[in-house]
Amino acid sequence: MKLLLSLFTAGASVFLFFAKAEKEIYTSQDPLAQSIERGAEVYQDFCIQCHLGKGEGVAETFPPLAGSDWLTEDCYKEAIKAVKYGQQGPIIVNGVAYDGVMANLELYEDEVADVMNYIMNNWGNTQKEMITEEEVKAISK
Repeated sequence: MKLLLSLFTAGASVFLFFAKAEKEIYTSQDPLAQSIERGAEVYQDFCIQCHLGKGEGVAETFPPLAGSDWLTEDCYKEAIKAVKYGQQGPIIVNGVAYDGVMANLELYEDEVADVMNYIMNNWGNTQKEMITEEEVKAISK
């Protein structure tokens, strides 16, 4: 069903009437969609400077997030650790060596989960399961 909107005027007044709407209009988005939306904001505030607007990174300096093998089911926990605590020392991403420093951004665990959900669902990355705050809490140095 769709939300029906009626508009009519009576003199100088304008009246809006909303007819019956489907239940999903009143319910929130699914939790993953909400997390991705929040994660986009975190990415804009903290990550875009190095990993750039399309997650392409900077060759030999900042690894790409787009199509990154660090964001696969086998490796994503290392990515969570890097976002949560920062990263220093050599890493291999998509077969290319990087030896830089990613500062500890001091994000809250929910922000880490949200930005991970954002990057794991953009630029050719897809995930089946949502990263949760509890999962981020379980990652230690």
